[in-house]
Amino acid sequence: MAEEAPSISIDAISYFNGSGMITVTECIDLPPLVHSQGIWTYIHSGTVQSTLPLLQLQMVVIFTLTQASHYILKRYGVPKFTTQLLVGIILGPSLLGRLRIFSIVLFSINSQEIIGMLSVLSYALFSFVTGVKMDIGMIKRTGRKAWITGVACMLLPLLINLLVQTKFRREWVKDEEVYMIPFLTVAHCVTPFVVLACLLEDLKILNSELGRLGLSAALVSDILSISITIGGTLFKISQEQGSMLAAIDFGAVITYVIVIVFAIRPAMFWVIRQTPEGRPVKDTYIHTIMLMVLGSGYLSHLFGQTLLFGPLILGLAVPDGPPLGSTIVKKFSCLISDVFLPLFVTTCGMRTNLSLIVFDNRFMALNGILIVSTSVAKLVACLVPFLYSKMPLNDALALALLLSCKGVIQLFYYSYLEDTKIITDQVFALSCVSILVTAIFVPILVKFLYNPSRKYAGYQKRDIMHCRDIAELRILVCIHRPNNIAAVTKLLEVSCPSTEKPLAVYVFHLIELIGRASPIFISHQMQKKTISNRSCSEDVILAFNHFEQDNQGVVSVNAFTSISPLKYMHDDICILGLDKLTSLIVLPFHRKWSIDGSVELDDNTIRNLNCSVLELAPCSVGILIDRGHFSRSMISSESTCSIAMIFLGGNDDREALTFAKRMGNHSKIILTVVNFIAAENEGDNHWDKLLDNEILKDFKLNNVGDEYVIYLEEMVKDGPHMALIVRCMMNEYDLIIVGRRHNVNSPQTSGLAEWSEFPELGTLGDLLASSDLNNGTSIFVVQQQKMKT
Repeated sequence: MAEEAPSISIDAISYFNGSGMITVTECIDLPPLVHSQGIWTYIHSGTVQSTLPLLQLQMVVIFTLTQASHYILKRYGVPKFTTQLLVGIILGPSLLGRLRIFSIVLFSINSQEIIGMLSVLSYALFSFVTGVKMDIGMIKRTGRKAWITGVACMLLPLLINLLVQTKFRREWVKDEEVYMIPFLTVAHCVTPFVVLACLLEDLKILNSELGRLGLSAALVSDILSISITIGGTLFKISQEQGSMLAAIDFGAVITYVIVIVFAIRPAMFWVIRQTPEGRPVKDTYIHTIMLMVLGSGYLSHLFGQTLLFGPLILGLAVPDGPPLGSTIVKKFSCLISDVFLPLFVTTCGMRTNLSLIVFDNRFMALNGILIVSTSVAKLVACLVPFLYSKMPLNDALALALLLSCKGVIQLFYYSYLEDTKIITDQVFALSCVSILVTAIFVPILVKFLYNPSRKYAGYQKRDIMHCRDIAELRILVCIHRPNNIAAVTKLLEVSCPSTEKPLAVYVFHLIELIGRASPIFISHQMQKKTISNRSCSEDVILAFNHFEQDNQGVVSVNAFTSISPLKYMHDDICILGLDKLTSLIVLPFHRKWSIDGSVELDDNTIRNLNCSVLELAPCSVGILIDRGHFSRSMISSESTCSIAMIFLGGNDDREALTFAKRMGNHSKIILTVVNFIAAENEGDNHWDKLLDNEILKDFKLNNVGDEYVIYLEEMVKDGPHMALIVRCMMNEYDLIIVGRRHNVNSPQTSGLAEWSEFPELGTLGDLLASSDLNNGTSIFVVQQQKMKT
């Protein structure tokens, strides 16, 4: 049977070259060749005629250039989005697109339909995941300042643009160009939530005070802009196709939203109820939701709305966070953010022809004025509320710049307006350049203006040593998992709280942010009603409430929860420590040991978090290494708890000794302080030596003499000698307290630093925490407050 010959279709493609429309007529084989006929066919023909190999080749070129460019530009603080858009412009007709291999072979006019379709599909999926990450409930918790800023940064630019249009439209704009202005105005003025969230994450200030306020304002502005966009689209339909069809579309939009709110969202909660706690969501539910996403995109077109509308509203119906929201984000975020979305951004950049940006007519000049006036109006609209509320000028200016930045959402709007022939290629090119300019300069200016670690600078002593003996000792304890609770409560118990020396404990439950864009900070004292709904923190709160009841009158407990990315969580810890004036922050070690002494869990993200807190903390920090024996020991009439403090000298050791002194007040705690003295003291700092002698003198005078407090001195020659003695001590104690003494060289530790596995513990702490020592002794490593200016 003879093969059916492919039909030939004549395809006419028109595009605007800046001076007029050009029509290109090409012959296309139908159906198109999908699979490759071999590399020799390409060599002989000089083109890639098969659609699938061509698409794969285009993706390889795009990803290679974007990754290589970002590798170079990221060290200058340029975000991924900026790199992708810049590479698109380079591949477009402005630069490489002029070469035959790019314009004819790789990115011919025929092939652009396929990659364009894939990029638009990627944006539909991206808008859905964006909706999943957004917490619409933030609107209820948004403060007045964020409300005013969010509304102002949308409405003031609209008002200014209206005044500019009124001034210039009659003389500068032709009748056929008047139609573009309202759509361009709205596109210039939007402040999308997701653009700000991505930018804050790139700048590593997502959960800073500045970031939280900006996200709240952006959410208000985004909802307002979506409403205006829907209204503008319906207005366009009424102008083109009649008021009746616009009314039908409006009814369809309202019906769609009602179905989502009252049918789809309850179904999502039903899915959550069907998922056992700790178990993954069934793939059947995930597949059904993704089919609904594709269907929602189709419905958006039926309603006459943009592709953004349907998937975004459906995404908002998905409950954020675990198990459903986090599962969707985990499964699709990498594919969408790292594969599909770069395709969309780069292909939009490829449509940008810089040679068309010529202000040879008054409409282009007016559009330039609108872009500049919008940016200035946004800055003013954001600055005024912030400055009125006494925010520092640098912080207010940085936040105003962040809210004025443009990103992928504006790029979609401009692309949609060009595809629907509302704006010309000239206007599209100018709009894309405005996005590129803000995306390059805003991150640089924000980094210059805002330093999140600046607020942690210590202008006063906030450590245990300078906490008055009769004053309340404030401790911030961090909890990652339930298995951290026992060791931390035991450490607080052996610190011997009393009416003369009470404890104020601030419990901070840290949960990794998955499946949402905005971090959450919960004060369980301010939001008592939400505790029952926060099962993730209920066990932690219950355990510490029991501890408070057992020590009634001498211990006060306040609980907080932070849901944020682990790599930025140190900011939450430091802010809370600063706000509550704590003297000590207690961090769990990143390793967990099993009963037989083997390493059960090793979480490097927690280790990085601990290192960041040690560097930025506004007070002293202690890392608690629980080997199991200490947390299981009981202080009762039949048993005692044996604790040792190893003293070598220096700020951290004096801080550790001050904390250990509190434990000498309990009759069931045996405290041993071992002072390792170097055989040769030539390298000792004279001032440090005086301070060491003074604190040891005070300890021996006021504490030693009681049968439960022991002071020992050991002469050591070098590090290996001390390590031998310390290893022999390990099995005699439940807990050993040491100072961190990071990067401090002394005769007692000489030769040990070369074998350091965990520098954040210091030389001695690292030795005690070594996996070679298979015992149950726990270690508490203390670093005194670093004074920063």
